[in-house]
Amino acid sequence: MAVSRIDSHTEHETHTALAHHFDNMEQQREAGSIGMWVFLAQELMFFGGLFLAYSIFRAKYAPAFAAASNHLDIRLGATNTVVLIFSSLTMALAVYYAQTGKRRAQVLFLTITLVLGLTFLGIKAVEYRQKYVDNLIPGNLIPGHPFNPNLEELHLPVGASVANVEMFYWIYFAMTGLHALHMIIGVGIIAWLIFKARKGVFTPEYHSPVEISGLYWHFVDIIWIFLFPLLYLLGRHLGGE
Repeated sequence: MAVSRIDSHTEHETHTALAHHFDNMEQQREAGSIGMWVFLAQELMFFGGLFLAYSIFRAKYAPAFAAASNHLDIRLGATNTVVLIFSSLTMALAVYYAQTGKRRAQVLFLTITLVLGLTFLGIKAVEYRQKYVDNLIPGNLIPGHPFNPNLEELHLPVGASVANVEMFYWIYFAMTGLHALHMIIGVGIIAWLIFKARKGVFTPEYHSPVEISGLYWHFVDIIWIFLFPLLYLLGRHLGGE
């Protein structure tokens, strides 16, 4: 026991990043990883509720949801999918170079990940603007609304109603908006990691912030991998295009 206390005291003196309530760096890293996994499990349940809501209404109002899905820009959605897949790769490389202590490489790949994240948000902003210009904003689809006098342009199939189309866009903006919020948080985290990495904070002995942030970033990317086919592809296929 005395030896353990001496070793713990020595490690606290050696590693300034070691918090006082942990005995060693490995224990601190494991605690951080477990905490992030618990957080991601909570986020999964949160997004799971939205996926469930979409599935229920999609089954109930299939013609309207198919028609609404056909008004989404599949090219922008596909481009954003590719962007996030590459960002997962660059984030994984950033974690690897943080683990191996290569400062320049980790800064480079963190920066590329940051640029890709901002690119995703920029494309999503363009897509949101398109929906605004086309008056496909929840609330504007109400018959007689002054900002949407041309409802016939929706080309609704038999059995579809404007109210059900509007339901699709409520869910679309809720799901993609929440995802975009997580992306904004992720971009902020990566900017902080770049700042720290440039100072040489992350070493083979201390790189848990990069690892934990990588888990968060991969989770957000995976959520989009499910959102894209669900919102953009499924309705397009069932809509007959």
